[in-house]
Amino acid sequence: VQLQESGPGLVKPSQTLSLTCTVSGGSITTNYGYWSWIRQPPGKGLEWMGAINYSGSTYYSPSLKSRTSISKDTSKNQFTLQLSSVAPEDTGVYYCAGGHWLQSSRWSEYDYRGRETQVTVSS
Repeated sequence: VQLQESGPGLVKPSQTLSLTCTVSGGSITTNYGYWSWIRQPPGKGLEWMGAINYSGSTYYSPSLKSRTSISKDTSKNQFTLQLSSVAPEDTGVYYCAGGHWLQSSRWSEYDYRGRETQVTVSS
């Protein structure tokens, strides 16, 4: 299974960040686990943002829940992150990943990980 993120690398403050993760070699509709979004601000550790499962149930970090939405497009085998009202502190490296745990910030607990996507929030 391979994951590939896509989306803009530069977003202006107050706008909505939208990132898409395309999954190949496996189906996101399989009863597998959770498809997550994780980020790492500069100089900080990994932060789990949220996840979606095979049936479309979503789970969010309490600290980001009010600004985060995760959805999936089964026809394209993709899942998407939307983060609204972004600010400079949302700058960082964003990843999509697949695993059996929610809220994990350890790569050892993920089976699959996409290549990093640098997102910068700046005017």
